[in-house]
Amino acid sequence: MPKAKHITRLLALVLITLACGKTPAGPPAPPPVDSSYVPLFDGRSLAGWKTHGGQATYRAEDGCIVGRVAPGRLNSFLCTEKTFGDFILRLEFKSLVGNSGLYFRVDKGGYAGVLGFQAEVDPQNNVGGIYETAGRQWVAQPKPEEVKKWLKPKDWNELAVVALGRRVVVELNGRVTADLKNDPGRTEGHIALQLHGGQDMDVWFKDVELLEIAPR
Repeated sequence: MPKAKHITRLLALVLITLACGKTPAGPPAPPPVDSSYVPLFDGRSLAGWKTHGGQATYRAEDGCIVGRVAPGRLNSFLCTEKTFGDFILRLEFKSLVGNSGLYFRVDKGGYAGVLGFQAEVDPQNNVGGIYETAGRQWVAQPKPEEVKKWLKPKDWNELAVVALGRRVVVELNGRVTADLKNDPGRTEGHIALQLHGGQDMDVWFKDVELLEIAPR
């Protein structure tokens, strides 16, 4: 599986954390990590994932996870069966129509279907920001002029999330778009791909892979 090209800043954060023995503005660092990323999507099936909420359709097509839904439906999520704590997660997305999100450290429940963080995925608005569903709402919201600097509209974009204790960093196409230090939010949960309710949706994901950092 091809590796994402633009995660050098995030890897630098991990290396500094491990070298210094502590997470910046957070708890002690985890022990050394395995050097290999594990695919969360095999490119052929949705093994390891389960749909939750709504009536959206998720399919494995052409090596991608494709999510589609007609308007007037509830939020839908494709959730990993496993839960994760500290990790580096990276994927590529192409958002053609509708509001989506890469959810992480989430639990199922609440009015929206899940509780926890999302890195925003959208054709044009707030992409790369962090929203806490059923919580504080926007925790890091980029300005429209910032989004224009890093988003490739209706094309493939590389998105990565580093979650180390209470330090959370999001990077889009080589640019840090959100950086939370000593954040009080959730520190463990599922990873999920969202299709927003009440909208037409057509969003593609591929090369979904994770480097899990061993529990402390």
